Amino acid sequence: MNPIQLRGVHKRFDDTEVLRGVNLEVREGETLALLGRSGSGKTVVLRLVLGLIAPDQGQVLVQGKDLASLGMGEREAVHRDLGVLFQAGALFDSMTALENVMFPLLEREHQSVREARRRAVFALAQVRLSAFEDAYPAALSGGMRKRLAFARAIAHTPKILLLDDPTAGLDPLTTRSVLEIIRGGRERQGVTTLIVTGDPRCAFATADRIAFLHEGRILLTAPPAQFERSTDPALTSYLHRWLQREQWRVPASPPERPEGSQAPWGEAHALSRDYWEENRSWKGVAPGVRNTR
Repeated sequence: MNPIQLRGVHKRFDDTEVLRGVNLEVREGETLALLGRSGSGKTVVLRLVLGLIAPDQGQVLVQGKDLASLGMGEREAVHRDLGVLFQAGALFDSMTALENVMFPLLEREHQSVREARRRAVFALAQVRLSAFEDAYPAALSGGMRKRLAFARAIAHTPKILLLDDPTAGLDPLTTRSVLEIIRGGRERQGVTTLIVTGDPRCAFATADRIAFLHEGRILLTAPPAQFERSTDPALTSYLHRWLQREQWRVPASPPERPEGSQAPWGEAHALSRDYWEENRSWKGVAPGVRNTR
């Protein structure tokens, strides 16, 4: 049984049909990145998996349970298996880093103060924030706040992680740090992870498989190596537009990839070539995009 399944899901808001028959599965223990442009419906998928909204048609199954058919108590039981990193962090400004991580352990998991503190300290150490236990969110950088939110998401050892655009608004070096934390954390815990992102760097750096959401449908779901070879017009157009937004990071004349080489094409990601090669991440972009340069 796959932990997350969407079967023929449709969702409309007023006159706008956002999802038009989405079929998606996240396998046990894998990290799947749902990639798509802004407004493509990625966040709607995340809200459906969280049970915050119901599909107009189709099924959303989490741990084999149809969320739309569950009562409040049953839905809360499913939610206890989820760890969520919200795009804006959703941190409490009036609480320290340690208190932010402890809060759901005390309020939702009903753990003792001693156990909640132990788990929170361990989670902060995993994201390299041990020295900032007593710091308030306002005193932390954007990347540190993302890491703090991730620590809170993993502190109760969830079975499923849901990450909403974890690198949004971060500079390249901070992006690298956050992606390292995400990869390390989910690999240590072996947790099933769904990442919703509009950043191809994030998808290629973290995912076992990538699903491309376009105009309300999943056009392609594949491992990164297969994904980058796709010549689908919608996908290559999306990647090309993304590269245009990042053009200040791309050399005017990107080097050709030598035959058989695994070097990335160009420098679109702005992180070191060695880092991305070592981490099996951005090894190139779709051939259709390279041909447009």
